[in-house]
Amino acid sequence: MLDARQLEAFSAVVEHGGFGPAAQALSLTLPAVSVRIKALEDGLGQRLLVRGKRVHATAAGQALLAHVKQVQMMEADVLMGLQAGASVGPGSAAWQSLSVAINADSVASWFLPGVAALLQRQRLLLDIVIDDQDHTHDALKSGEVMGCVTTLAKAMRGCVAEPLGTMRYRCVAAPSVAQRCRTPAGKVSVHRLLAHPAVIFNRKDALQDAFLAQHFGLQQPHYPRHFAPAIDAFETAIALGLGWGMVPEQHLAGRSDLVEVLPGATVDVLLYWQHWARESVSAQRLTQAVKAAAAQHLRPT
Repeated sequence: MLDARQLEAFSAVVEHGGFGPAAQALSLTLPAVSVRIKALEDGLGQRLLVRGKRVHATAAGQALLAHVKQVQMMEADVLMGLQAGASVGPGSAAWQSLSVAINADSVASWFLPGVAALLQRQRLLLDIVIDDQDHTHDALKSGEVMGCVTTLAKAMRGCVAEPLGTMRYRCVAAPSVAQRCRTPAGKVSVHRLLAHPAVIFNRKDALQDAFLAQHFGLQQPHYPRHFAPAIDAFETAIALGLGWGMVPEQHLAGRSDLVEVLPGATVDVLLYWQHWARESVSAQRLTQAVKAAAAQHLRPT
C-alpha cells in the first residue's frame, strides 16, 4: 500500500516546484518532506523527482502523479456525496479543484463560457495551464492536469481523445497595413506582407508559418516578429498597426479595426479533448460540458 502522507508530500513538491515551498504549503519542516519523499522512492525502488532549480517529476513520477490526482478527485467525489447525504446546509459543500491545460484562444472564446454554469453549480475550481494547442498535451502526459484541449489526435496512454471541432483562423491586420500589403493592381504580395512584422502570441505559435505554407508555399520563411503573449495585447498590437497576425474568426465579429489580409484564406485547427480514461464524477461532468461548448462554438470536424 502506498503511504498517503508520502504521496501528499510528493504531489506538493511537484505542484510547487521544490521541497521548501512544498513544506511551507503542508505546514511541515523541510527535513520531514525530504524524509517522506526518500521513503516513497526507496519503497518503489526508483527515482520519482529530478532535483534542480525547479524540481520536476521523472517519467515514473509523472505516472504516479496522475494516479495521485485521480485518487484525490475520486475521494473528493465521495466526500461530496457523503455531505449531500448528510443534508448539510446550502453552500457548505467543499470546493473541488480540476486542473486543465488549454490554448489561450479557446479559453477566451468558448471554453470558459461553456463551463461556467457547471463550475458554479457543482462548486468546482479550475486550475488552468495556458499553452499552445500543439503542446498542452505535455501537461496531461506529466500528470499535471486531468484534461487538455489539444491538436493531438492519438490518445495518450491511459487517456481518451475526443474530437471537439475546428477553430478557424484568419490572417488580419489594421486596414492601413493590409492596404500596404497589396500591389497597385490590388493583389496581395507576399513580399510586401513579409516586409511587415508578424504579431505572434508566443514562440510556440506556428499558425503564421502554417498560413504562409498553405497559401504561398513558403517553408520556414524569415520575417520580423513581435511577441505578445496575452490575447488582449496580441490583438491590440495588430489593431495598432504593428503587424499582421492570425486571429480566430470568433474574435472578428463586428470589428472594423481588423481586416483580412488575404480574404477567404484560412487556417483550420482541429481540436481534441484529451482526458484520463478513469475520471471522477466531477471530471466526467466537466468533459460533457467541454464537448457541449465546443459543439456550440466550433466548426464541425
